[in-house]
Amino acid sequence: MKKCITPINIVYFLITSIIVNSYLIVKMSPYALIMVIPLFLFVNIAAGLGLGTKRRRVKACNHGSVLLSVFSASLIPSIIYHIVLAFITIPHSYLDLIHSAIFCTVASSIVFWNGIISIYCTSTHLGIKWRIVCALCGFVPILNLIVLTKLVDITKDEVEFELEKEKIAADPALGEMCKTKYPILLVHGVFFRDSKWFSYWGRIPRTLRAHGAAVYYGEHQSALAIKDSARELAARIKLVAERSGVGKVNIIAHSKGGLDCRYAISELGVAPYVASLTTINTPHRGCIFAERLLNAVPEKVKDGIATAYNVTLTDLGDESPDFISAVSDLTAEVCTELDAKMILPEGIYAQSVGSVMPNPKSGQFPLNLSYRYVKSFDGENYGLVGESSFKFGERYILLHPKGNSGISHADIIDLGRRDVPGFDVCGFYTELVRDLRDRGL
Repeated sequence: MKKCITPINIVYFLITSIIVNSYLIVKMSPYALIMVIPLFLFVNIAAGLGLGTKRRRVKACNHGSVLLSVFSASLIPSIIYHIVLAFITIPHSYLDLIHSAIFCTVASSIVFWNGIISIYCTSTHLGIKWRIVCALCGFVPILNLIVLTKLVDITKDEVEFELEKEKIAADPALGEMCKTKYPILLVHGVFFRDSKWFSYWGRIPRTLRAHGAAVYYGEHQSALAIKDSARELAARIKLVAERSGVGKVNIIAHSKGGLDCRYAISELGVAPYVASLTTINTPHRGCIFAERLLNAVPEKVKDGIATAYNVTLTDLGDESPDFISAVSDLTAEVCTELDAKMILPEGIYAQSVGSVMPNPKSGQFPLNLSYRYVKSFDGENYGLVGESSFKFGERYILLHPKGNSGISHADIIDLGRRDVPGFDVCGFYTELVRDLRDRGL
């Protein structure tokens, strides 16, 4: 809450505290509404918008956070005022007390709902968890104020985080930090597609471009056998390399995308077009959990899920999605065999990144549910694949923040736009690409 104590926010607090408790003033002189209404609108419209950013989402999030801070702080003078008013009005003018309390409740509610709707619609840090907690605790006295304080802290941290990133990105000295010799090709994992409406890579591409990188996407189908995805990616790699005019690309591939790219490079002749390959949480030795799941699920259930997926993704633009082949190629048996086969030729810089969660609470549904089970037979993991499967290439980076803040399979590519304490995802990729630039790639 200390982060909200600024001169302008104190002004908003004072105005709100006076207005929500101004019933008796308005009763004695209705002309007071000429001042009360504009000031009340001013607080509800302007609070928190005077922020040094052009991004409307960040401004709206700050607006909601400030309003909730003002609401919380104004409760104390309102309660004290009505306690004093009770001693003055009871028993002779108790209606004034009742009307004042109603007036105060309605006005304060407007401030509250303005704030809560603003952060619910704009905050990425709250996630589903805190939105649900707030809804469940909203009518529990004391507990609702504790949760509200937590929401304000989360959203203020988010605003500060976003402003700091903008400050860094605006530094002219950093404008070419990620200007690599060869363009960056981002390759998605299984069950996702590249879309102009929703970025699989979250805020990462925008950050890399702000630092001078040329960014392209794999644009392959969501679910195919490794060799089939590799065939699509091979054509894309050649196209991007030729269009860029420099002849090669730096590939950053997530999950199954890393396996697809390894196959394309080692088996389909695109090695001359690739300068580097960075794999992110790629199961190079496979996913034991996927193998066990495939063996445990009845054939009819698997066929039903596969049919539903293939039909849906065909409607969304995939030409020939193959759910079963995609999943089957992620098993430990298949991947271990391919790992020995897919050897990259000399001259291509290869590195890998892996992430793990310290406990189920660190991740999101459904990987938080499978975490303990996977750990029982595959050790440290992110809820699906064990850490031992990630290592590949000349350099290996294991991301494991201190405390309870693990990095999930989604967090590592900013899929959920969630800022993990101790891990700046955009900053990490900025450093990753800057290293490629420093290597002359």
